[in-house]
Amino acid sequence: MLKMVLELGPLLVFFFGNLRGEWLAKQFPALTAVGGPLLIATALFMAATVLSLIVSKIVFKHLPIMPFVSGIVVLIFGSLSIWLQDETFIKMKPTIVNALFGVVLLGGLFFGRSLLGYVFNAAFQLDDEGWRKLTLRWGIFFLFLSVLNEAVWRNFSDEVWVNFKVWGTMPITIIFTLAQMPLIMKHSLENKTDESGK
Repeated sequence: MLKMVLELGPLLVFFFGNLRGEWLAKQFPALTAVGGPLLIATALFMAATVLSLIVSKIVFKHLPIMPFVSGIVVLIFGSLSIWLQDETFIKMKPTIVNALFGVVLLGGLFFGRSLLGYVFNAAFQLDDEGWRKLTLRWGIFFLFLSVLNEAVWRNFSDEVWVNFKVWGTMPITIIFTLAQMPLIMKHSLENKTDESGK
């Protein structure tokens, strides 16, 4: 539950910051120096992301690789958006992060390594074929999310994009993850051990 809060918290802060950006600027005039509602939301998103990573490090004694990489990109692209007063950078952040994950996973497969196993091996153990298939699926899925983000922010309003980022991406990812359960169950080493024990 705490891990979910730490991952979803910054996104909800981002959504609230964009939704109530003008109100926040009136309540805290210093925020007007940051820019419009989306840039105020970006600044709050960056702060919430850093706080989330700090709490994660303190509580779990380590930083999960994917939130850590995403957080670094948030800080870089968020800073560029605020400094240059250009919202394009923060809008491209999901594109860059998802494309990076997708290319790394598929590139690993090209060189014969199922890199997803290094991330999720503590959660469950699969045979080599299972890791290869799961890595391929996640690699393609990350590229799909990258293209989808580009399509949304380039063709719709800021409000639509923020809503998609908060309320669209997460459900899509959850549905995709649940759809992988048959593959995970089929190639689980624990299941095979149980069957051989019988």
